[in-house]
Amino acid sequence: MFFPEDNTPHFFTDTMKSKTIKVDYLARVEGEGALYIKVKDGKLADVKLKIFEPPRFFEAFLRERTYAEAPDITARICGICPIAYQMSAVHAMEYAFCVKVEGQLRALRRLIYCGEWIESHALHVYMLHAPDFLGYPDAIQMAKDHSDIVQRGLQLKKIGNEIVALLGGREIHPINVRVGGFYKVPSRQELAPIAEKLKWARDAALETVRWTATLNFPDFEQDYEFVALRHINEYPLNEGRLVSNKGLDISIQEYENYFIEEHVQHSNALHSAIKERGAYFVGPLARYNLNFDLLSPSAQEAARSAGLSPVCSNPFKSIIVRGVEILYACDEALRIIDQYEKPEKPSIQVQPTVATGFGCTEAPRGILYHRYSIDEKGIIVDARIVPPTSQNQKTIENDLWQFIPKYLHLPDERLTLQCEQAIRNYDPCISCATHFLKLHIEREQK
Repeated sequence: MFFPEDNTPHFFTDTMKSKTIKVDYLARVEGEGALYIKVKDGKLADVKLKIFEPPRFFEAFLRERTYAEAPDITARICGICPIAYQMSAVHAMEYAFCVKVEGQLRALRRLIYCGEWIESHALHVYMLHAPDFLGYPDAIQMAKDHSDIVQRGLQLKKIGNEIVALLGGREIHPINVRVGGFYKVPSRQELAPIAEKLKWARDAALETVRWTATLNFPDFEQDYEFVALRHINEYPLNEGRLVSNKGLDISIQEYENYFIEEHVQHSNALHSAIKERGAYFVGPLARYNLNFDLLSPSAQEAARSAGLSPVCSNPFKSIIVRGVEILYACDEALRIIDQYEKPEKPSIQVQPTVATGFGCTEAPRGILYHRYSIDEKGIIVDARIVPPTSQNQKTIENDLWQFIPKYLHLPDERLTLQCEQAIRNYDPCISCATHFLKLHIEREQK
């Protein structure tokens, strides 16, 4: 694998007993965090992924607000995947009030989610992850030699953003989603220009799969427990049961009976685990492994042509799987637009009542769970949100424990790059900050 020169400032501290490296600012993951590695007598002694997860505060912000405010408040949690937060919120509220959104309104929800998948996956594949494989510190440097590749990624992301803007009212923190449907719905004529752009995007997505398949991947496969939604007849976005490749099969309202969140001393973010079983893996690779048969025919064919089987356990190949999901999202968006008829009303009536609601949808990075308790006036009295990144944290650390020993012989700069790439496999959304990793490596000798 090619190792680029790292232009980040490094601070070295050497003693007879230890060697420490601190890298203050590295980019290409949403958020800010730190990775601590301790090597003693040439062997890996400790790994800690330290990250800050802001959605913990939003649970408090939501209390004493009305149920109708939840979609707009939660949309502010993440500028990359606001639709995921809105969809999990509205599904939870509708469960609480025994409301079922169907027909064209349901289809429009899948369409706006497709837009978010396209823009988020394109951002990660082309801007955040590809530089690792091609040997560049960032996409700007990569563009000097691969301008056509970077331009393709930017155009794909733009088309995803346009879908979100049309249905959501704006690209960032959309405002058109509501409990029961939308505030306003588009006409067929308004969707027509998007359909034309999606035809180009579909071809670009197919090329994305082909291109990512040519990258070099470390030989790294683990025995993961993949967890994702599973719907009876469609690749999961908004609805389904929670399943795993190791026997889990539960309804959304059973989530807290099977999953726990634990405080760990080295991180403000919680670590999720399956009770009595431990770490699990959510996101594109989990969806792919559990729902391959529900991908569109062209997405299945593209995956096979890229050398993927229906089961893939190498997290580095998640960059290919994201390309497959971009292709699926384009296919699904075109199908929805082709069959679309504007509904008579943009939403259905909702009557709040004392209840608890549960929602779980597939954010680009994996399952996003919401739970709300509502009083007789429709006021939120309790809220719980479990984002994908906190669910993957334990698995990311486990991967590093298995991955790092193979590379301990490398200089610290190269080891840093390898660890970053392993973490970027998960596209973690650490926070709304711009920096990702402060690396601290401690080496001890006798």
